[in-house]
Amino acid sequence: MTLPFSLSDIKAAIPSECFVPNIGKSFLFFFRDVAIIALLYLIAFRLDSWLLFPIFWVIQGTMFWALFVIGHDCGHQSFSRHKWLNDLIGHICHIPILVPYHGWRISHKTHHKNTGHLDNDESWYPVSESDYNNMPVAQKIGRYYLFLFAYPIYLFRRSPNKEGSHFFPGSPLFKQSEKWDIITSSVLWFAMVCLLASFAYQWGWVWLLKYYLGPYIVFVIWLDLVTFLHHTEIDIPWYRDEEWTFLKGALSTIDRNYGFINHIHHDIGTHVAHHIFLNMPHYNLKKATEAIKPILGEYFRKSEEPIWISMWHSCINCHFVPNTGNKVYYSSNNK
Repeated sequence: MTLPFSLSDIKAAIPSECFVPNIGKSFLFFFRDVAIIALLYLIAFRLDSWLLFPIFWVIQGTMFWALFVIGHDCGHQSFSRHKWLNDLIGHICHIPILVPYHGWRISHKTHHKNTGHLDNDESWYPVSESDYNNMPVAQKIGRYYLFLFAYPIYLFRRSPNKEGSHFFPGSPLFKQSEKWDIITSSVLWFAMVCLLASFAYQWGWVWLLKYYLGPYIVFVIWLDLVTFLHHTEIDIPWYRDEEWTFLKGALSTIDRNYGFINHIHHDIGTHVAHHIFLNMPHYNLKKATEAIKPILGEYFRKSEEPIWISMWHSCINCHFVPNTGNKVYYSSNNK
């Protein structure tokens, strides 16, 4: 199957300024998120009420997720034109929320280079029908119904059927030339863990739950939910072998509408344009999306369905793909 347009056709439709990072805008969003997180902590410390902590966890965990998206821009080198600045801000955004910046950046780059490829994609790829049928029940429950807590496991054990850790330079994820990047992020990550442990030692585990673990769990849920929703849908094709191309894979994703949360988490729901042009700053994605929709036509996918309904539909309908075929779609035994 040949697409009726090329990557050049799509790029030509987008205003050229969309590809250029605006360092003022980038810092505006960064400092906005940091200021809101600091204000929320001030309120939580002052009130110190168990009646309000669950609300605090949801709001602060969402802001952790927003800060992660700023670091996500840094990982794609779209925060600024300077790699040193991108890496600095990326570490500032990611280490406090226990994301090893370089390790994640590199594995995420692998995902973008192989999106939609059944064998080479890095995350949220389908299993074959035969593998699904041989999968233990406990594994099925974890993969299809408890996936919102998967991210910390992914950091240490990578995706199913793939080996490697995000913390060790010898992992299959990384090249020898990336050794010191991985060591840098891993050391900083470990230092953050030690800092949190010292807080727990000084003020107790309940203190840590109230002010860190609660928001962190909400952040993990957001990360897994958004990633799952953008790559798991019944009508999204997956490719094998020579049928796959970068552009086909980039189009094997879907935009989502998160309602009022869209602006808070930096319009990460504009995912199709992001996968086609991964180094485009987040604040230009909406403008770029409107420009490319006439070119993409039916190849552009967007769901206006509430995200919780979409999640449930994907959970029960997207379990495996056929064992054979170079262009395949999700299916399940529920049909």
